[in-house]
Amino acid sequence: MNQVNVLVFPCGSEIGLEIYNSLKYSIHVSLYGASSVVSNHGKYVYDNYTDGLPYVDSPEFLDRINALIDGNKIDYVFPAHDSVLLKLSNERQGLHAHLITSPQETCAICRSKKATYEKFNALLPVPTVYTMDAIDSILPVFMKPDVGQGSKGTHLAVSRGEAEFYLAKDPTLLMLEYLPGKEYTVDCFSDRNGTLRFAGARERIRISNGISVDTKPIVNDTFKRLATIINDNLCFRGAWFFQVKENWAGDLTLLEVAPRIAGSMGLYRSLGVNFALLSLFDAQGLDVDIMINSYGIEMDRALANRYHTDLKFEHVYIDLDDCIIKGGRVNPLIVAFLYQCIADSIKIHLITRHNGELKATLVQYRLDALFDTITHLNREDLKSSYLKERNAIFIDDSFSERREINKALGIPVFAPDALECLMKW
Repeated sequence: MNQVNVLVFPCGSEIGLEIYNSLKYSIHVSLYGASSVVSNHGKYVYDNYTDGLPYVDSPEFLDRINALIDGNKIDYVFPAHDSVLLKLSNERQGLHAHLITSPQETCAICRSKKATYEKFNALLPVPTVYTMDAIDSILPVFMKPDVGQGSKGTHLAVSRGEAEFYLAKDPTLLMLEYLPGKEYTVDCFSDRNGTLRFAGARERIRISNGISVDTKPIVNDTFKRLATIINDNLCFRGAWFFQVKENWAGDLTLLEVAPRIAGSMGLYRSLGVNFALLSLFDAQGLDVDIMINSYGIEMDRALANRYHTDLKFEHVYIDLDDCIIKGGRVNPLIVAFLYQCIADSIKIHLITRHNGELKATLVQYRLDALFDTITHLNREDLKSSYLKERNAIFIDDSFSERREINKALGIPVFAPDALECLMKW
């Protein structure tokens, strides 16, 4: 199987980052990321990255993304935003690469909450849509845009006045029955024959900006039944998902359906179901098997730090005790950084006052092959006297050691907690 070039747009969204994490280690994929905005997280993780593309509603958008596709010989495009998905689905015939998503009709229905509810109203529970005439008897109501994503533009109105206020700001808001119960996402995959191959539910325990940042698998046949009904009445291909929430009676009620990767599909990816890779293989006409592990798991998400620096160095000097080894364990981030240096042909120099048989310790912790040079100091020796290279950085847990090196040599010094800024994620 030949390697294919895959473009993710917009690559800095949570969807784009999940696609990156799903495909970054695949030998079958060369990843490219693009965005319309300069400030986005995609530039910190995608090696092949472009920003400044027009927004999807610009008349120049299709020509510009096609120029990017042609210039990089892109084979497949993964849309990573609902508006991008619908736009590219509508322009599928003019796109110079294969689009990984469901057919255009499915994309159009799923982009509209109203159209989705009308499609499934007679098939499964959907929220009741109210008008202002009936609002006094059914308050509170949940108001959300007909076309939207996440929790953007949503409101809980507890009075007629609040509902009128929100409608005046956005007349496209739907007034829906309030659903007070637990919320779930069901991650699904349908192959090119329309067969539902996987449906895995997860509880949305904690939600931030419409993203489930604390989620865990839920096993219940009801979710598979709902997935089957949706799959039988819309034509899906590849990854898709739907969200449901319990009403006052505890019945699962449909919130939305989306024919794309979900930002928190990493939960089932960790159990063995890589939705992005499955979708890519299916798009190539390949038959796939799905195997899932059965251990318990819960995924919690928070902001992660990624950095760009202008540091250039050819040598790393690093301490051992309480730095590489702390509390009888090797620091995995430091070892990852050292292997990154090896890959970049940067020399690694161990400089330590280790109290004991140094060689035996390195062998014990399987560190004996990492270093280009090893210097074992006496207690009274100054480390600055043994740093021969100036195009270098110094890593040590001791502030006094870092201060001595910085004053004597003027090179950058790092504590272990600062090392993350040197990682190439």
